[in-house]
Amino acid sequence: MVSFSLFDTAIGCCAIAWSERGVVGVQLPGRDAAATRVALVRRYPDAHAAAPPDEVASAIDGIVASIAGERRDLADIVLDLDGVQEFNRRVYAVARTIKPGATLTYGAIAAQLGEPDARRVGEAMGRNPCPIIVPCHRVVAAGGKFGGFSAPGGVATKRRLLAIEAAQTEAEPTLFDRHGGLNFELRPGGTKTSRA
Repeated sequence: MVSFSLFDTAIGCCAIAWSERGVVGVQLPGRDAAATRVALVRRYPDAHAAAPPDEVASAIDGIVASIAGERRDLADIVLDLDGVQEFNRRVYAVARTIKPGATLTYGAIAAQLGEPDARRVGEAMGRNPCPIIVPCHRVVAAGGKFGGFSAPGGVATKRRLLAIEAAQTEAEPTLFDRHGGLNFELRPGGTKTSRA
């Protein structure tokens, strides 16, 4: 039996679904609470609304804190991935080791798993039933590009989650990339000369 509950976060109303074995799914926000509920019930048609037990309430607190910008490690939340393919479970296990503020590429995860095709990792991430707990937003394409994101809002949601965590990818400009970089060059001996 699957139960679910809605909860508010800094990016909108989310939902969580659980069985007696652990969390089975997380739904990121739709346009409003009703849309979030519809999306979750579409995934789990036999689920019923319920008050979360202590373990799930603790998971909700961790998700809320993470989305608010606290660097929470949610790796201890128990998941029930009973219906999930073995390869995908292995991908999610690696993704759960990525700390807040860090990123890992699809290719790096594939290499850790001995998988020659990084696209399989991307496909697994696209089927991730538990975003935030399995931080698929921290998995990026080669060269630090954002890659895809199957949650509502797509890549814009992924960017927002990474910005909340202050994650740096190579696709983002650094201090030295902004506005044409520094307006001077260093000469030997440490003296500055203006470029203008």
